[in-house]
Amino acid sequence: MIRSIVTTPDGTAYEGDEQLFATWQAISDSHIWIDMQGEDEETVERLLAKFECHPLAIQDAHKERLPPKIEEFDNHTLLIYRGISSFDAQLNFVPQQVCFFIGERFLVTLHSGLAMSVERLLKEHGKALLAKSPEQVALKIMYTSAGYYIDSLLEFEAELSDLEDELLENGNDVLMRKITTYRSRLVKMRRVFNYHKGITQELTAYDYQHLPREESETLHAINDVAERFERLYTLTQMYYDICGDLVDGYISISSHQLNITMRVLTVITAIFVPLTFIAGVYGMNFEYMPELGYRYGYFFVWGAMIGMAVVLIWLFRRKGWF
Repeated sequence: MIRSIVTTPDGTAYEGDEQLFATWQAISDSHIWIDMQGEDEETVERLLAKFECHPLAIQDAHKERLPPKIEEFDNHTLLIYRGISSFDAQLNFVPQQVCFFIGERFLVTLHSGLAMSVERLLKEHGKALLAKSPEQVALKIMYTSAGYYIDSLLEFEAELSDLEDELLENGNDVLMRKITTYRSRLVKMRRVFNYHKGITQELTAYDYQHLPREESETLHAINDVAERFERLYTLTQMYYDICGDLVDGYISISSHQLNITMRVLTVITAIFVPLTFIAGVYGMNFEYMPELGYRYGYFFVWGAMIGMAVVLIWLFRRKGWF
């Protein structure tokens, strides 16, 4: 699916498909935004060739697992953005690559599936932003997309808080597997946001011809995007640390409970060891054992055993072992 918007210097805006390319060429100082969703490689190459996009940039746009990057060419800048097509409060997300070809008078966005931020701008503020400059549209798409991520991460914060309470009340292996799954997803998201944070830092630090920092509105938009991705990276790092603390806390509680159990077993063992020793001594079948002929020997042995047990129990209770 190919959708296009052309804005002219007099404020007129046209919507259509790739046929608007001729209109854009005919009107000087006009701006065009072409969005391609799910188009085949041949169509993409044909359309990008009209804008004289560099073959290496087109080649990078076709790579599915290319990390987010920004690269400048003679008449355009390539920005590869790792978007997320779906994202919920349980951190279930489906990544989607969005490529921006940003020129002085044109913007081409390329993505395989539905991109919510692109759809939103096509329906709402896309024309007004395109009338200012194509880079304003690209930066706004990134800014809007980052906003969706922040909303979902803040929803995850409530999920994480409930999980923490449940773990303290009734920790079990099921909860531990859930937390471990969250940590794994947070690591992947943190890596993506770190790439984007690096891109926005480059935009802030260096001059790109088609993303000029001397334009106050462009610089403001770059700073807004940078702040959002800095916040996203910080949030994912914080939630990752919290999940790690929950895991460590659960292990500490389990170890403490195991120590208590082992201490009780140790006390029981310590009490019965001397009793077992006495029973073992008098259970030997020697022919001559004087105590065996004594009338009250049985009662003395029982008294000694009970006395030893009582003394050990008192001693352990005094030490607070149980």
